[in-house]
Amino acid sequence: MERRGNRGFFAGVVFIAIGAVLILQRLNLIPWSLSDILISWQMLLIAIGALAMMKGNRVMGVILIGLGTFFILPELFDVPYEVRRLYWPAMLVLIGVALVYRQRGSGPSSHQGTEGRDFDEFDDFVIFGGREIFINSKQLKGGRSMSVFGGIEYDLRQATLSPQGAVIDCTCLFGGTGLKVPLDWNVRNEVSTIFGAFTDKRGDTFQQGQFDPSKTIVLKGITLFGGVEIKHV
Repeated sequence: MERRGNRGFFAGVVFIAIGAVLILQRLNLIPWSLSDILISWQMLLIAIGALAMMKGNRVMGVILIGLGTFFILPELFDVPYEVRRLYWPAMLVLIGVALVYRQRGSGPSSHQGTEGRDFDEFDDFVIFGGREIFINSKQLKGGRSMSVFGGIEYDLRQATLSPQGAVIDCTCLFGGTGLKVPLDWNVRNEVSTIFGAFTDKRGDTFQQGQFDPSKTIVLKGITLFGGVEIKHV
């Protein structure tokens, strides 16, 4: 309940800010030049990045804030062409720095295995590509998955959850994460979706509630123009 309350609080702050800016614009209290900047896709990226950082997803937050800042600078200043040419290389450097920071802060298990894995936690990143990963851990605790313009699919049907269950943090930016899970697993969705979706395609079993309460995975994270999909086959 506390986690859901925090998620609702942060989302509420974002909606209040957007609504306040729109009201001030309609009342002509904000210059048009400034309102065009405040109500733009660049500011949306910055706002979503700030929301991601407040929720603890620093990598996604840094990337989104960096993207929004880079592309909003020409609206604020007269950026020379020679500097604009450096935008995309600089973005690659920013993403690389964020990934290095993320990898250094992760546990040793994130450095093991490739497509077949038997350890209890994972930490994966995909950009402009896709991966299929089979996990057969006997004490699965969860992990982190980040996809940017790509997708990751995990096969967890041979895995066994830890007694405390598992928590999986999914970050999807123009990408997706797929999870193949046993039919008796209980999946609790706490993913924040923005122009995205969460779907559970396990069929009638999901509707009948034939789940084992002791086998629960919690999905957290954020999707922007992406999605998370649960299925069995």
